[in-house]
Amino acid sequence: MRKTLYLLLLALTVSAAASDQAEIDLIATKRLFPEMGPGLVTLKRDAAARRYLVLSSRSAGVAVYNTDGQRIGTIPPSDASSGAKPAAGALQFPSDFDITSDGRIVIADRAANALRFYDAGGALVQSISTPAPSSVAALPEGEVAVASSAFASPRDQALRLITVYDKAGRIARTFGDLAELASRRDLNRFLNIGRVSSDASGALYYAFTFLPEPTARKYDRFGYASLELSINSLDIQPAAQAVRREIKRQDERGGAAPRMKTIINALGVDPATQEFWLALGNVVLHLDREGTQLAAYRAYSAEGVRLEPVAILVEPDRLLFACDPLGVFALPRRDKQKP
Repeated sequence: MRKTLYLLLLALTVSAAASDQAEIDLIATKRLFPEMGPGLVTLKRDAAARRYLVLSSRSAGVAVYNTDGQRIGTIPPSDASSGAKPAAGALQFPSDFDITSDGRIVIADRAANALRFYDAGGALVQSISTPAPSSVAALPEGEVAVASSAFASPRDQALRLITVYDKAGRIARTFGDLAELASRRDLNRFLNIGRVSSDASGALYYAFTFLPEPTARKYDRFGYASLELSINSLDIQPAAQAVRREIKRQDERGGAAPRMKTIINALGVDPATQEFWLALGNVVLHLDREGTQLAAYRAYSAEGVRLEPVAILVEPDRLLFACDPLGVFALPRRDKQKP
């Protein structure tokens, strides 16, 4: 029996006044992991093991670096021998990964319809079948939360935003109501595709990739919603109206697979404070844990190239942007700098 998990919802609309905050240029201080460029997907810091993990769709697994930026391995280990056949359980199209509470690396393999779990040394220890996993976030007690890109899937999970699996690989719960923007079921589900992230408390953040007004939600680990943030400022409205017209056109046309322009391209969460960052192109919004906008930035490389991250890693004194195809860049935490 499906339970209704929306017991509390605080809906916030960022007003035009809030959006009038001057956008501050945020300039990268350096490029990291220089061999990483086209195909970048995401990156994490494994604090317990003192290493960085970087995922690219062009590699056979997650690249492992020490804190000095030196590459020290791959998870799963790559077989460089000539003509070697892919090992059983080899990754097909990795779309995201995270580090579980017990130190395993969980990789969402969208093409294989599976989550792959690896130990710290890179050995495959578990696989879970799940339709087209596009994003994954670790939770306490070995649980993982998964978002799917299976917009045409007949499975019930496609009617919810997030599926949580327990440590044994069983579905523990599903939650997250879909926004209703189209009468075509496949188009509406496509419009609800997004990225999921978590913080140290187990709170989950869901950033919708395609909704006309940039939208994000926050849930506790059990699926109770505490925040919905929808940005509808004056500068956003013309683009949002154009997206709604395109949705209407595709809804009425039918037939062809949905195609939409990305609205929110990255989400980053400060695990200590629950503050979070949303990237809209190269505009990066910094919000507090209640969804109040603290600052707005425009991100650039030292050479003046726009940085549009596909993933944001929040560290105590800096932000790391994974930008496809430009690479990984370190940017200062302006909120941590003394006036």
